[in-house]
Amino acid sequence: MNGEPLLRVSFFRTDSGRVPVRQWLKGLDEVDRKSIGRDIQYVQFRWPLGMPLIRKIEPNLWEVRSQLSSRRIARVLFTISDNKMVLLHGFIKKSQRISQTDLSVARQRRNLWQNRGSIHE
Repeated sequence: MNGEPLLRVSFFRTDSGRVPVRQWLKGLDEVDRKSIGRDIQYVQFRWPLGMPLIRKIEPNLWEVRSQLSSRRIARVLFTISDNKMVLLHGFIKKSQRISQTDLSVARQRRNLWQNRGSIHE
C-alpha cells in the first residue's frame, strides 16, 4: 500500500503491562496471524471502511472480520482515538453473534483507554 497510513495501530495495555491482543495473536499459527495482520493493515491505509471487512458494533467500537484457515473466523474489536486504531480484544468466533463476554471485555477496555488516554500506549 502506498503512502502514509491514515491510522496508527496501538494495542490496549493493562495497568499491569499485559497486552492481551498481542498475546492472543502469538497463540495463533503464523498463517492466521499474517491474515489478521493484513486485514488490520488494510484498515490502516483505507479507513473508513465497511462490510465485509469492518462492522460497526456501537459508538466507538468496531470489529475487523478476518477469515482464517480451517474455515474459522476471527474478530479483533477496536476503537479509534486521535487517528489511532486501538486493538482492544481478539477472539475466534464460535457463533453467529458476538458473545456478551467478548463485548463486555472490549467495552471495558475501550472505556479504560478513553479515560486514561494514551498514558499506557
